[in-house]
Amino acid sequence: MKGGIYSEEKCPICGNSLKDVGNCLVCPNHKKVRATKFAVKFGKVHKRFGSYEEAFRFLNGLRFKTDEKTFDPRDYQKDNPLGFTNVTEKWLVYKEGENLKSFKDINNHIRHAQRYFKNKNVKDIIYGDLEDFLHQLTCSDKTKHNILSNIHNFFTWLKKRQMITMLPEFPVVKYQLGYRRTVSKDTQNEIIEEIKRICPNPKVYLGIKWLATYFSIRPAEMIKLKEGEIDLANGYLYFPHPKEKTFKSVPILPDDIELIRSCGLTFPEMRFFRHVGGVQSIVPDKPFGEKYFYKWWVKACANLGIEGVDLYGGTRHSTVRALRKLRTPEEIKKAAMSATNKAFERYYGQVDDDFIREVYNDSKKVIKIGTGLVPILKDTKIDK
Repeated sequence: MKGGIYSEEKCPICGNSLKDVGNCLVCPNHKKVRATKFAVKFGKVHKRFGSYEEAFRFLNGLRFKTDEKTFDPRDYQKDNPLGFTNVTEKWLVYKEGENLKSFKDINNHIRHAQRYFKNKNVKDIIYGDLEDFLHQLTCSDKTKHNILSNIHNFFTWLKKRQMITMLPEFPVVKYQLGYRRTVSKDTQNEIIEEIKRICPNPKVYLGIKWLATYFSIRPAEMIKLKEGEIDLANGYLYFPHPKEKTFKSVPILPDDIELIRSCGLTFPEMRFFRHVGGVQSIVPDKPFGEKYFYKWWVKACANLGIEGVDLYGGTRHSTVRALRKLRTPEEIKKAAMSATNKAFERYYGQVDDDFIREVYNDSKKVIKIGTGLVPILKDTKIDK
């Protein structure tokens, strides 16, 4: 049979190696000389034991796994290549290299799992282990769902790399999303007009106005818009890497095309939403920070005594709610670009761009925003 039990000890009388006789290791010439230290050698597997019985059970286990074709030498390597912490560290290196905006959350979620599973063999993690892990977490159900989703992604990666043959069954975490507070069309109009009044950079007003009009665009996408992604000839804003992970083109209205022309476009790789000169403590042409729109939204809300309405809820969600008086849910959903026929788009272009422009024109009517931009206030100090 494959493998065996050995000892590095020699007979002190004749120097011979000790042989396995079925229940111990003895010297062939001196039967009273017996081993006290043992080692199992099974292919690349080499493990030491303090008793013959332990070594025998281990060897029989390896032979059994070989017969049922489940033996994996990696399970017994000293560096534990299939340990949960060891393998997730390697996975995190790959995920960090993808430059995902969500990497910080992914990293935090996996750290939670590492503290619980430590270096348990990933092949030994089953449904019950995952359920026990979730039970000891003290976060919300939504966060538990997100953590479990990232662990599932990790195990899917393991299977693709053929480090495991099948995925464990995963628990289902049910949760209910909270609702963002929205405002009426009149209140939305007041907030955006207040931004226009107080902000010395007209592009802040323009960006937030667009978020309320083109509700298929998210704030993080809008603020990263480059001048080369603005197509004035055809009337589009292009977003190569939106949250949906597919190219998105948003048709814009003629009034906004003219507003962009009045601002002027300089370099294709330059961010459209950037700081301007003539304002204290501001570096000209430096791109807006990720939360720059949000800062001015909060200031305008504070000036108007409006509390608890964030930028996303006050623009996208508020516009959608107001549009229900003018458009059907199916029409609004199509204009939000959250559920379109991808195959149709690929072969025939954007779905009903004229229709989408009509809906955006309605959203413009809903918020009743003026078309003029405010001038830059010289020597005005504002937050970065």
